[in-house]
Amino acid sequence: MSAPERIPPRSVTPPPDTARLLARGELTVRGRIREASNAALYCTVSYDGREAACVYKPIAGERPLWDFPDGTLAQREVAAYEVSEATGWGLVPPTVLRDGPYGEGMCQLWVEAAPEAELLALVDREEPGPGWKAIGFAEVGEGRTALLVHADDERLRRLAVLDAVLNNADRKGGHLLPTGEGRLYGIDHGVTFNVENKLRTLLWGWAGEPLTSEAADVLEDLRTNLAEGGALAARLEPLITGAEIEATRARVGALLASGKHPEPSGEWPAIPWPPV
Repeated sequence: MSAPERIPPRSVTPPPDTARLLARGELTVRGRIREASNAALYCTVSYDGREAACVYKPIAGERPLWDFPDGTLAQREVAAYEVSEATGWGLVPPTVLRDGPYGEGMCQLWVEAAPEAELLALVDREEPGPGWKAIGFAEVGEGRTALLVHADDERLRRLAVLDAVLNNADRKGGHLLPTGEGRLYGIDHGVTFNVENKLRTLLWGWAGEPLTSEAADVLEDLRTNLAEGGALAARLEPLITGAEIEATRARVGALLASGKHPEPSGEWPAIPWPPV
């Protein structure tokens, strides 16, 4: 019997049937990702002669949160993937809801970041240099501060729009995974789709700036697909509540009405902690 064809974890655009591999494959736990706040297991999944590395987050390992219903984070991760796919930007790795060794949970293709990619930086100046956008000032010790900046990168800008649609409450630097082939993925979307405004992100560099024409076109498509009877709405219905789908429609409509990237509301901490 030949060895399974392995999908390398680095710098690879997932084949179109990767979701089937994740959903139907045999899931084998290889270890635990200890940095994660909820149970996150590093696994391999094998099916029909193919094998890939993945992350499995069982619902049973989710810590209760005061502002999200218990046992819903895995579904929100899958919903974020569905919205990402509907944009055509492919910013979230393939993600499915499935049964596993510790019960139902989220299963997502493992993506390793290219270590040489630089999307965030601390600079000792008042304004960002060319090619960078300011986030804000951060304490760096001994009473000194530095300016935290992110790259003025179209991939990050798309992700900023996606986060605004998802109402992502936790876009940290460690959740950004640029690959060696030039792709960018965002991960950890468990705290999304809240009906209240909870957008917390490092990607404020375009706040108040006009949306790109590409983003406006994508949002128009999303509005159509999120309408009652729309394809995306149907895929989200088993994953999040009707009120959360309606709130997502409202966020898309608000972005189109303003024509601009959102700005911090002042009602909620704008940047997650820790930021990286």
